Amino acid sequence: MAADAVARLADERLDHRFKGLPPDADGTTAGELAAERRSLFTGGFTTPVLTLSAEALDHNLAVMERYAGEHDLAFAPHGKTTMAPQLFARQLERGAWGITAATPAQARVYRAFGVSRIFLANEVVDAAALRWLAGELAADPDFRLVTYVDSLRGVELMDAALTAAGTTRPLDVVLELGSDGARTGLRTEAACEAVAAAVAATDTLRLVGVAGYEAEIPDADGATVRAWLHRLTGLAVALDKAGRFAGLDEIVVSAGGSSWFDAVAEVFAELPQLSAPVLKLLRSGAYVTHDDGQYRTKTPFNRLPEPTGGALRPALHVWTQVVSRPEAGRAYLNAGKRDVSYDLGLPEPQLVRSARDGSLRVAQGLTVLRLADQHAFVEVAPDATPLEVGDWVALGISHPCTVFEKWPMIPVVEEDGTVSALVRTFF
Repeated sequence: MAADAVARLADERLDHRFKGLPPDADGTTAGELAAERRSLFTGGFTTPVLTLSAEALDHNLAVMERYAGEHDLAFAPHGKTTMAPQLFARQLERGAWGITAATPAQARVYRAFGVSRIFLANEVVDAAALRWLAGELAADPDFRLVTYVDSLRGVELMDAALTAAGTTRPLDVVLELGSDGARTGLRTEAACEAVAAAVAATDTLRLVGVAGYEAEIPDADGATVRAWLHRLTGLAVALDKAGRFAGLDEIVVSAGGSSWFDAVAEVFAELPQLSAPVLKLLRSGAYVTHDDGQYRTKTPFNRLPEPTGGALRPALHVWTQVVSRPEAGRAYLNAGKRDVSYDLGLPEPQLVRSARDGSLRVAQGLTVLRLADQHAFVEVAPDATPLEVGDWVALGISHPCTVFEKWPMIPVVEEDGTVSALVRTFF
């Protein structure tokens, strides 16, 4: 990764584009504000403001680095979760093979910051995007990109666009295996073989493996996920036996979101020896911040013995303020749909900081009922944590992917409330 490009993010001037940051910091750079080490609560930051826990980030990066190493897995964390090059750099420093993208637009961001290995987990049939990919491959012999293919028509479109672009390097592709009723991907092994044959008939594409995403299997559970993973590894074995990977230095077999990486590790460990070494590529993305909802419930660490150093920790809070207490059983916070994720569960009040004396209390008896654009409607139980206008409330978030996109600049906060860094996102 281009360290200088990441470092230059600290030189960006702060202004009205970055909500939650101190208005009196306008005109200073992100690096200068971080160097001041202001308090989140008394240093001029405005609410609502999304924060990242410095300690939880460090912990989560270490946990997944160890997990991948212990299970002989390569790791290409999904960058769509954060779209934050500073976090990509830290993931790569902790041993990640590369970064996963969902779209060519995301891949363009990665390349702007020098990511040299990208796993693009979608079939790309846009001629303009394929022309750009061909140019990137031609310009940088050290750049590697692997993308999906899941249809004969897709092969036709990719081949035509790459041929028209005058590609000088074949584009590496993996067959995407899906499941009936799931998302994208080929449904049958016979269809996979037909697409593999179509890829082999081109000069612009090179088949390097198989991949898919297990979490979209309808009614996914341990049994159905493992059955699908066995289909995926069986497909790799069958294609290799048929000579589809002849001449490769490495065969890619990839799966694994943040909900079933334990099953992926288990089934991938059973892969027999193939004609070339296998890159067993895990793609979990939400792990870096975890959450207080979707992934707190679904993380494999709920099923596994706690790893060395502990399981994942939530790193995200949206700090809000109480702006109205019109009824005994109701409070209104100044954060809503424009500020927090709500597609996979409403936020959860966790901490209350008194506006009178700065004391912190665990939030009890407070429940977010619904969200408007800029307000959270909070039910206050009779025995709830005392709450008055002006108090700060920390909301735990469910589903990190859809909160990061709302915040272009995010303070990283140490345990004592000191802001030690700012993370830039690109959505």
